[in-house]
Amino acid sequence: MERLEDEKLFHPLGSSGYAWSSLQGTYPEHHPQKCHWDAKWCIPTGFLLSPKCSHVREDARAAEAPAGVGTSVPGRGRWKGFCLHRMFREWLALSQADDQTGRGSGGSAAESPGGVLRLVGGPSRCAGRVEVLHNGTWGTVCDDGWGSPEGRVVCRQLGCGTVLSVAPGARYGEGTGQIWLDEVNCTGEESHLSQCRAKPWGEHNCHHVEDASVECSDSSLAALGTLQLRNGPNRCAGRVEVLHNHMWGTVCDDGWDLADAAVVCRQLGCGEALVATGGAHFGRGHDPIWLDEVNCTGAEGTLFDCHATAWGDNNCFHGEDAGVICAASGLPVSTELRLANGSSGCEGRVEVAHNGTWVALCAQGWGLPEAGVVCRQLGCGSALVAPDGQRFGQGSGGMRPHGVSCAGTEPSLATCQVKEWPNGTCHRGTGAGAVCTGNVEGDRVRLVNYSNRCAGRVEIFHNQRWGTVCDDNWDLLDATVVCRQLGCGHALSAPRGGQFGRGGGVIWLDETNCTGRERALSACPARPWGVTDCYHGEDAGVVCSASLAPEPAHLRLANGSHRCAGRVEVLHWGEWGTVCPRGWDVRDAEVVCRQLGCGTALAASEEADFGPGSLRVWLDNVECQGTEQSLRKCRASPRGEGSCGHPRRAGAVCSGSVVSSFAPLRLSDGPGPCAGRVEVFHQETWGTVCDDGWDFPAAQAVCRQLDCGVPIAAPRRARFGQGHGPIWLDNVRCAGTEAALSECRSRGWGVHQCQRGEEAGVVCSGSGFSDLGSLRLANSSDPCSGRVEVFHAQRWGGVCTDGWDLAEAHVVCRQLGCGPARSAGGSGPFGTGNDLIWLDSVDCTGNEAALFECKVKFWGAESCQGRGSASVVCSTATDLDAGSTEDLRLADGPHRCAGRVEIFHNQRWGTVCDDGWDLNDAVVVCRQLGCGVAVAAPGLAAFGQGTGPIWLQGVSCLGTEATLIGCPVKPWRHRACNHVEDASVVCSASGITSSPRLRLSGGLSPCAGRVEVFYNNQWGTVCDDSWDLADAAVVCRQLGCGAALAAPGSAHFGWGAGPVWLDDVRCSGEESNFAECRTKMWGVHDCHHGEDAGVVCAGNSSSADLRLVDGPHRCAGRVEVLHAGQWGTVCDDGWDLNDAAVVCRQLGCGRAEAGLGQARFQQGTGHIWLDDVSCSGKEDALTQCRARPWGQTNCNHGEDASVVCLGMCQPSTVRLVNGPHRCAGRVEIFHNQRWGTVCDDDWDLNDAAVVCRQLGCGVAVVALPGAFFGRGLDRIWLDRVACLGGENSLAECPARPWGINSCLHIKDASVVCSGFGEVVEIRLAEGPHRCSGRVEVLYEEQWGTVCDDNWDLTDAAVVCRQLGCGAATAVYGRAHFGQGTGRIWMDDVICSGNETNLAQCRGRPWGHTNCYHREDAGVACSGMSHPVQVRLVNGPNRCAGRVEVLHEGQWGTICDDGWDLKDAKVVCQQLGCGSAVAVPGHAHFGQGLDPIWLDDVECTSMETTFAQCNLRSWGLHNCNHNEDAGVVCSDVAPTSLEIRLEGGPNRCSGRVEVLHEGIWGTVCDDRWDLREAKVVCRQLGCGTALSAPRESKYGEGQGQIWLSDLNCTGKEASLTECEAKAWGDNVCNHVEDASVECSGTEIPEPGPIRLVGGPNRCAGRVEVLHEEQWGSVCHDDWDLNDAQVVCKQLGCGDAVLAPIGAKFGRGLDTIWLDDVNCTGGEAALADCPARPWGEHNCYHGEDASAICADSGITVSTSVRLVGGPHRCSGRVEVLHEGIWGTVCDDRWDLREAKVVCRQLGCGTALSAPRESKYGEGQGQIWLSDLNCTGTEASLTECEAKAWGDNVCNHVEDASVECSEVDIPEEGPVRLVDGPNKCAGRVEVLHENRWGSVCDDHWDMKDAKVVCKQVGCGSPLSALGGARYGRGSDIIWLDDVECDGTEKSISDCPARPWGEHNCYHGEDADVICAANKNLEEPEAP
Repeated sequence: MERLEDEKLFHPLGSSGYAWSSLQGTYPEHHPQKCHWDAKWCIPTGFLLSPKCSHVREDARAAEAPAGVGTSVPGRGRWKGFCLHRMFREWLALSQADDQTGRGSGGSAAESPGGVLRLVGGPSRCAGRVEVLHNGTWGTVCDDGWGSPEGRVVCRQLGCGTVLSVAPGARYGEGTGQIWLDEVNCTGEESHLSQCRAKPWGEHNCHHVEDASVECSDSSLAALGTLQLRNGPNRCAGRVEVLHNHMWGTVCDDGWDLADAAVVCRQLGCGEALVATGGAHFGRGHDPIWLDEVNCTGAEGTLFDCHATAWGDNNCFHGEDAGVICAASGLPVSTELRLANGSSGCEGRVEVAHNGTWVALCAQGWGLPEAGVVCRQLGCGSALVAPDGQRFGQGSGGMRPHGVSCAGTEPSLATCQVKEWPNGTCHRGTGAGAVCTGNVEGDRVRLVNYSNRCAGRVEIFHNQRWGTVCDDNWDLLDATVVCRQLGCGHALSAPRGGQFGRGGGVIWLDETNCTGRERALSACPARPWGVTDCYHGEDAGVVCSASLAPEPAHLRLANGSHRCAGRVEVLHWGEWGTVCPRGWDVRDAEVVCRQLGCGTALAASEEADFGPGSLRVWLDNVECQGTEQSLRKCRASPRGEGSCGHPRRAGAVCSGSVVSSFAPLRLSDGPGPCAGRVEVFHQETWGTVCDDGWDFPAAQAVCRQLDCGVPIAAPRRARFGQGHGPIWLDNVRCAGTEAALSECRSRGWGVHQCQRGEEAGVVCSGSGFSDLGSLRLANSSDPCSGRVEVFHAQRWGGVCTDGWDLAEAHVVCRQLGCGPARSAGGSGPFGTGNDLIWLDSVDCTGNEAALFECKVKFWGAESCQGRGSASVVCSTATDLDAGSTEDLRLADGPHRCAGRVEIFHNQRWGTVCDDGWDLNDAVVVCRQLGCGVAVAAPGLAAFGQGTGPIWLQGVSCLGTEATLIGCPVKPWRHRACNHVEDASVVCSASGITSSPRLRLSGGLSPCAGRVEVFYNNQWGTVCDDSWDLADAAVVCRQLGCGAALAAPGSAHFGWGAGPVWLDDVRCSGEESNFAECRTKMWGVHDCHHGEDAGVVCAGNSSSADLRLVDGPHRCAGRVEVLHAGQWGTVCDDGWDLNDAAVVCRQLGCGRAEAGLGQARFQQGTGHIWLDDVSCSGKEDALTQCRARPWGQTNCNHGEDASVVCLGMCQPSTVRLVNGPHRCAGRVEIFHNQRWGTVCDDDWDLNDAAVVCRQLGCGVAVVALPGAFFGRGLDRIWLDRVACLGGENSLAECPARPWGINSCLHIKDASVVCSGFGEVVEIRLAEGPHRCSGRVEVLYEEQWGTVCDDNWDLTDAAVVCRQLGCGAATAVYGRAHFGQGTGRIWMDDVICSGNETNLAQCRGRPWGHTNCYHREDAGVACSGMSHPVQVRLVNGPNRCAGRVEVLHEGQWGTICDDGWDLKDAKVVCQQLGCGSAVAVPGHAHFGQGLDPIWLDDVECTSMETTFAQCNLRSWGLHNCNHNEDAGVVCSDVAPTSLEIRLEGGPNRCSGRVEVLHEGIWGTVCDDRWDLREAKVVCRQLGCGTALSAPRESKYGEGQGQIWLSDLNCTGKEASLTECEAKAWGDNVCNHVEDASVECSGTEIPEPGPIRLVGGPNRCAGRVEVLHEEQWGSVCHDDWDLNDAQVVCKQLGCGDAVLAPIGAKFGRGLDTIWLDDVNCTGGEAALADCPARPWGEHNCYHGEDASAICADSGITVSTSVRLVGGPHRCSGRVEVLHEGIWGTVCDDRWDLREAKVVCRQLGCGTALSAPRESKYGEGQGQIWLSDLNCTGTEASLTECEAKAWGDNVCNHVEDASVECSEVDIPEEGPVRLVDGPNKCAGRVEVLHENRWGSVCDDHWDMKDAKVVCKQVGCGSPLSALGGARYGRGSDIIWLDDVECDGTEKSISDCPARPWGEHNCYHGEDADVICAANKNLEEPEAP
């Protein structure tokens, strides 16, 4: 390379001659100056001459020269004549051309001094292709190394201003002829291009496609700015290009859409955007790709204001260049497109609008690319099929004049190429069609968080947001669809558990279940969008085969001893170049090492020199922070700019080059060195790596260190077997850039919390496993049967048959999406193929997702002993014989559900061989026989040897099959067994149990922990779905751990390992064994270990295992626990008041005052037993809390935990026995799990005072010695007690050590206290009324039951007396009124019968019991034989005053806590004082003097007497008389009000007028509705109310408006009984006069019967009126005949259904009728046979209901469920053309089942069984391939094949199991957690998810809409601040602003769904007019 410097320029001086001038300056005109030439070049006018004149000698002959020009060059020799002649000739030619035209050929040659340079092909002389003149010929410049410095020189030389852009790649077209210059290298400061370095003239390695271009600022292009559209028909359509760093570049189409295009068109002034094209629609660019992931809102001013990746940062190629078509382009973009004559808008004949009519497109050349564009343009997803017009018929219009040809990536048909028809014609009937998937959103999918676009975390685009996919059910078939959709080859693995990192935001899909054949992930069955029970730790991933192709390298280290050490080189424009070391340091080197995956930087170039190289310098002044992921993210001088004067080049030495520093690594027990269990070598020992947090970045480091390529899978859970040495590493955290695993972060060598079974594994691409992803079944007509072949080394080969059986076949069939395997064999019918065997041996368990997860021996058949190739027949193979309908039985067992398995085949019974027989097989047998679940699967002829043939061998069921014949088996009569091996089954229905092994893990005692069961020789966990105390009770009972105290879920005791064995466990609590509980099949679940269930049992916890030491007394001090016979301390990590509370409770020391740390009570010694203790505060013992395992801690004794308790000793640890009541008797104290007495040595009144205080029994009266209340029998615990009298518990007093004394029981101490002790609240639950039911007591703010041990009538008498329920009539045990829940508070209760409160009776300490809830005690009292008398005193009349009630012969008051209008209404009604007007509290009518009898009264307002209200225990309150309640009723007594209807057609219709004070006046229509009208019609004897018109329908009245805001229930006899404002108090005018229209006939009111709790008066719970009290009817023998009588009696039409089981809620009052037995013809229910009134054996959970025809609830007659246990479960049958037929189960799932249940009025769908669970139907199979959304009202609204079009048989009949709740589903709004359906927290349903509403701007207008929507009348209040509790799900709405007229809250203005600035403490609430009856609809 030669540099052009010190050249001389030869200037023409007009006609006067020539002058020489130097580059350093120009001499004056007419002054010839001699030139001192010292260069090799002779250069006139800036041109380089031919090399021929580059050498001159002093003896050269002088050449002729023009006049005035010297002919010699002093000191340098003379010019050659040839050189001078050529110089002049070139100059003159140029000069003449300029003089004539001013322009060169096709371009612009510059005026002096640049006349040898021009820009051609551009829009002006200052933009175009660079050309130079040499040897009289114009030629181009190659773009190698061409950049902005060169562009600056060109623009300067041409006088065109500054450089705008430079471009390689023939931007302005390819030149012709010579390429004169290459590798031009300017600094940018030169004035002429000739001064730059370059290769010699004509020497290059280029083509014209590399011609360089320049655009200067003086060109017309400067007006374009930094954005242009190229390659289009005009400036307003084309490929988007942006100018950056003086270079034009393109924009990648990732995320490119119309919003982005809108910004481009606006910026260019081209109108609105019509189309945003992708896929290089306007051709591929050649320059850099500057922008990617552009995301505009559409409102930005320029494209550069939009969000995008950093300049030049992209993962695209020019085939993804984005384009735009703007409106000003004039291009026609048709948006008028449709699919005609299809079943939906997304399939049909393609038609476009043409000249005002719809015309079809010709099908010639039509294919999937064209159909795909149509589907995309219509928003219908992707194309499935591109049929011709025969499929969808001929259209009525013509054909489009031309066809189209699409690439498939275009956004619309208008952007495809126009194609002329062959021969110019296209016949009708050959029109094009398209069938689309119908889901555009889900067609966008991507893989993220990995270095390759074909591997990573799966994300899918929906609802304008990217979200992840949950890994529930995620497998290789799902991954196959993703890889196909992305064009990434086939799937290699489907990683689960967030192995590519946890995503953020929404989780869109869950339980994806692809067949592997879908075109897009969105087409696979899955839960609804966004409906999931996952978290991001379960994000699914995919590795596709295309990820194995290495990415193009852009960075390398050269000339070093290792790939991780050397000179830094970067690739730019296809050429490698170096980096100048100026400023280069270790931070820059760190980025290089990270980018190359070489670990960390050890040295930069200053410490190591790897030579300068022969390459050009691409980067200079590099300045990295050291944290960048790529060198191009660092700051640097632009590529190629500047000059590097440094003798060396930048280099780096990375840690990856020092291999000796790595911990040795290997992969063990895999098929080769590149797959297996990860093992590392440390301290001379090989050890394993724990799989906690194991992911793909860690696997990358392993594969890189072993030089095994890239990872395919990172399996956990000891996939390659368990290791044997130490577990060296845990929680390995790699970035993916490390050179070795030991460079990653971890806990430290040997630090872990793992166990065997958690070993991490890796499969790298170098293992050969990736080839196993290419799998096929060959030589068969069916893709699901044939010879197994894999593709390797570009050839298909077979699999050796050695060891080949059903386990391997299962895996092959699963990988291919062909269902379970039917058989596994050799070549047989499928031939031997080419005899090439690729796999020597395969060993699978049968549970793997793909063949490459098995143990495989690669490649070839070196040790294959078998003959031929392995083959498979899968269950979905179409050529299988379905077989006959074999029968099945269990023989020679004690029960039909236990015995030897026998099947009937070929007219003979035969047995089944036990080879491979296990519980999965037994599950199928039990299901087929209807015998419950499988308990055991014994072999070896457990029920005796059979006779006859052995029909089956090698049965291998999955457990999900409907029949045994559906399981994979060896062929019939393929016998290798004898009858000694006959298989058997024991099912649960046989009564024979086989207890599974059970344990509690992760807790601090054997009686608390995570529930684990042992199954299939492996321990596994139980999912917490439906997990409750009933389930926990069974576990505790089976383990002998006492009663269950808690049933925590959510992995309270830590995440388990191994399988999740059980889910949806549903125990009744009575089972003696866990195996008896109902549950899903073993291993079938939708859970993860974060949902592991736990149990806390009462166990054997003792205060003797815990103590507080070195404190002031036994209830304060350092916590110490006893373990393994030694005392030790507890570390204070995480220690808080909850933990302290448990310690205090366990020690009987009252409440916790403080939980202290830092050895507050001195440091302990010895062991630190516990650390990280985490109690909820409700546990009974510290061992029930979560903590680290015993002895595992990172603490010292300076962190010992301490506790200070408040109460010192709970009342339950001391008692007085053998006395007249609980506050007098012998003193006994509880210690070490035993009661014992106290010796009377020194016993005095101070000691007695402490006992009385501790028991809450007042003050001590006397302290008695000498066993005054009898001698005790147990230990004597205390002696010489010396209390001061102020202690809170006896245990605080000084005394001799526990159990040390010299006393006898004759000296037992006793106490008599002044009081009768504490009182507790009590209630009777689940009985027919409040005076009969299960006994429950309130203790420690929690309701609990009483055990029936020793329970008798004396105890019952105390209960009845306390409740004011008369005498005890009966006592019940054995949970007669149903089992309670929660704690069992009392046991061994012994009352004398005289106590006033149950707590005064003797019994065990609170909560100490040996009972279960099946022993709950019950009571029946005589009840309110004398109703509660009530009076109002101290008021103006008898209907207003202080409320007083009579109890035990004494009047007393009622506390105003909770006192409201509902309570007052009952009082007024009982007193005959009309309705309640006001409820003054705070002793408004003066303070009473007598007892306060009642507190917290709860009436519903429906009661007829006060006794029917919920009255808490008499005398139990927390009030004083200044809180006495009062009532003001509407009148002294109801009086008849004169009323009339005026202005109507008759006396029973018209304007309502009432007479008051002798004047007639109207009624205002505020709150007027059918309830008020009903009262008017009744009062006038005008039948029933038909309507309640408002707004003066019958004319405006005159005079007074007497009444307003009436509020009737509809049952009143007169309007005066209704609530209303005071007479004449209103803000109305006569325009608002209310009216009524009555039926006009004297229709009697329905008799004493009603339906309540339903949607209207014709559906609900049946209640009858007897003895002036409403009561329910028991459902015993209740049927449609009974319901028919009820419906007829109510005038509600015929009966539709007769639901049982309190389907409309449980009643509260008496159960009046039982065993009703109507014929259906009776006039009234009272006429039907039944038990006597009030005589029954029922509880309210058995209340009967009725649904009548007039309720609007219908039962479909076009669908039915048959063969099931009731009408709401069974085989689905539909009526078509008068014939019933079944439904095929293809694609059948819960969505379809939900529609059936809704159509039948059967509540919600519980399951959607397939495979004829309820028997095979007969006749027609009407429907198949149903596809419902789940919201349809009928099956006929769902997509399906045509009627009768199917390939099914009746074995595939679909079934449904519904919940049987025959009521309509909830609407889209509800009120929850309130007292009834008309009050509570507002929740709305959106996207199948309930959420709350924020209270911002929440007011009565909003509440009005909600109340109206839920059918609850007018609003009473609009509350905020989560008055009814905080919601737990999403907050859907905020800033709701209704005007009150909307029909639905969704119609009100509000923020967008889910957008808010609230938290659940701001949840909105509403109280509606709930005290109105909702039995009848409002008038229209």
